[in-house]
Amino acid sequence: MLRVGITGGIGSGKTALTDWLSTQGVVIVDADLAARVVVEPGQPALAEIAAQLGQEYLLPDGQLDRAALRKLVFADDTKRRTLESITHPRIRDELTRQMAAAQSAYVVLSSPLLLESGQSEMVDLSVVVDVPEAVQIERTMARDQNERALVEQIMAAQLDRATRISRADIVIDNSGSLEALHIRGAQLHRTLLARASA
Repeated sequence: MLRVGITGGIGSGKTALTDWLSTQGVVIVDADLAARVVVEPGQPALAEIAAQLGQEYLLPDGQLDRAALRKLVFADDTKRRTLESITHPRIRDELTRQMAAAQSAYVVLSSPLLLESGQSEMVDLSVVVDVPEAVQIERTMARDQNERALVEQIMAAQLDRATRISRADIVIDNSGSLEALHIRGAQLHRTLLARASA
């Protein structure tokens, strides 16, 4: 089966594209959802995070305090690398399992860190959803009610725009409307169906 990675910087509209593709019957394996699965209460990764980064990153109900952890890891590279060493291998295993179970013409791995984390090795081609950095900041601040400084820290931890584009097999411009993105999504879907049947 053709395995397609879809990525983009925060606020680029990657999810809007994968949501549209899912309406066409394409199985979307979401790395963000897999990342949540591996840190659920009772999972080994959660205990390891608490042991290495501190019990204060657990909520009273035993869930991970995502907001507090996000602030920590985007302010401290060493802590971010520690977190990644705990979660990335487990996320990769979960993604592999979900992709192998997919039943569609092709399967999409949707991941904000596709190119940074080595997950691009799990796919046959990489699609980057692209917008100018100013648009990323504007959309993310509006969507998540985050401060500009936090959005910029998150962007700084991701690949820069030029590198992301240079490593893409296909680039989807999403600087326009949602309708325009859906038209590009339909073109992409036709292209991928043709590749999958070849």
